[in-house]
Amino acid sequence: MNHLFLHCRPGFEKECAAEITDLAGELGIYGYSKTKESSAYILFVTHEPDGASQLIKMLRFRKFIFARQWFACAEMISDLPVADRVTPLLAGAQGFGEVRELVIETVDTNEGKELSGLCKKFTAPFEKAMRAASLFSAKSNMRMHLVFISGTQAYLGVSPVNNSSPWPMGITRLRLPKEAPSRATLKLEEAWHHFIAAEDWDERLGAGMRAVDLGAAPGGWTWQLVRRGMFVEAVDNGPMDKNLMETGQVTHMLSDGFLYEPKKPVDWLVCDIVDKPARVTSMIIKWFTKKYCREAVFNLKLPMKQRYMEVKKCEERIVSELEKAGFRVDIQFKQLYHDREEVTGHLRVF
Repeated sequence: MNHLFLHCRPGFEKECAAEITDLAGELGIYGYSKTKESSAYILFVTHEPDGASQLIKMLRFRKFIFARQWFACAEMISDLPVADRVTPLLAGAQGFGEVRELVIETVDTNEGKELSGLCKKFTAPFEKAMRAASLFSAKSNMRMHLVFISGTQAYLGVSPVNNSSPWPMGITRLRLPKEAPSRATLKLEEAWHHFIAAEDWDERLGAGMRAVDLGAAPGGWTWQLVRRGMFVEAVDNGPMDKNLMETGQVTHMLSDGFLYEPKKPVDWLVCDIVDKPARVTSMIIKWFTKKYCREAVFNLKLPMKQRYMEVKKCEERIVSELEKAGFRVDIQFKQLYHDREEVTGHLRVF
């Protein structure tokens, strides 16, 4: 297989293409991307006959910023007969060998959403056909992806279960809690799901911890911290949600988030301030070099052009400055489903 299918946010195909070209090149695997504006996916075609299979084994999925999900695949399967899509797709699936599970997807576009009904109806008969063909095995580490581009066009491929997103299309489906002050609350919840393993939540997001939320009003991110039982310094000149303040876990600091400094170190810093990425980066560096916090989630609002390069520049600067200060750095960026013209960063030092 020499094709990689990568899901991404509509409008960020160029960034996704630049990213896979860069990461694959670092491993000595070269190729080119097929992109279509606002299609919500790209195809990366490697020059090596088995380049895609090598990449999904050698490249760590957590390195991706703009790619939501990926899998190695062959060419698009076209001209699927509406009366019997199972037979040609099963023939294609048999070329990939045994898999642990099947996920049937669309792309994240309006056209893709219109195909969701087809995906639901097709799942049971296709799974039945795969079982009859002995294509499922609990010992396999591979997941099969079937992505319908239209009713007669689809891609089939595989990804390692332990080196890909656990969610279909790479999208974490979350419900907005009625009590949350804003939809922004879902950004922080998704970030935790993406960056922190579930078994680590009790230790790293435990009750009684202390946190600072910069640019907190009206309290979407603060609400998540309070929900985990933390005590929060909510920093913003704007008003905070009254119900949040009544919990007794929030202290509202009327201050500019860029100027605020805690009197004592805290466990967590979270920041969703709308400003230039370079300025947010400088603030993050200051908080960690001064040991104001141990862990952080923050957003970088992206420019209109060179968005991938801007994120990499900020990442390299953070790593360089903190390593000079003697820290070992664990940093990761991701354009989450609930992000728009931004990416979310997670930083932890040792």
